[in-house]
Amino acid sequence: MIDRFIDRLLVREGGYVDHPADRGGPTNYGITQGTLTDWRGEPVGAAEVQDLTAEEARGIYRDRYWTGPGFDRLVDLPPLITEFLFDTGVHSGPRTAIRMLQRAAGVTDDGLLGPVTRAAVSRTTPRRLAARLITHRGVFLGELIGRDPTQEAFRDGWANRLAEFIERTSTSEVA
Repeated sequence: MIDRFIDRLLVREGGYVDHPADRGGPTNYGITQGTLTDWRGEPVGAAEVQDLTAEEARGIYRDRYWTGPGFDRLVDLPPLITEFLFDTGVHSGPRTAIRMLQRAAGVTDDGLLGPVTRAAVSRTTPRRLAARLITHRGVFLGELIGRDPTQEAFRDGWANRLAEFIERTSTSEVA
């Protein structure tokens, strides 16, 4: 399942970009310079980010954005919801994605995916959970642009990303 999620994520993220408004700096496959530095345990420059392989990016995603935050333990959720959480975690950080999940499930948003959160998630219907998650992410992105107008440059891409999940949710991928 995670391999399929990563495949789609790599398409969404694309290749090397060094956009002046991107607070993460140079990015490749969605992996920022800071993330790659942290992953490798030593400072990296733009050239190392540009040379990042898809295979190394896959390893980072699997470790830091899937198993690390515990999304792999949400086995009772429809795959679309776990993919949405994974995608949100990549885009805005795993703790932010978990906080959105917690708010969607009606529990305290501490950013930790523990037993209370998992129990609350299991009591929430998948369609309601998906709708709330999409809403929380849309609000989060709007607030981000409001706080930092330079992020407006990414609005259309972010909207397209949300639209993909909205469309998939409105079909049959969420029971």
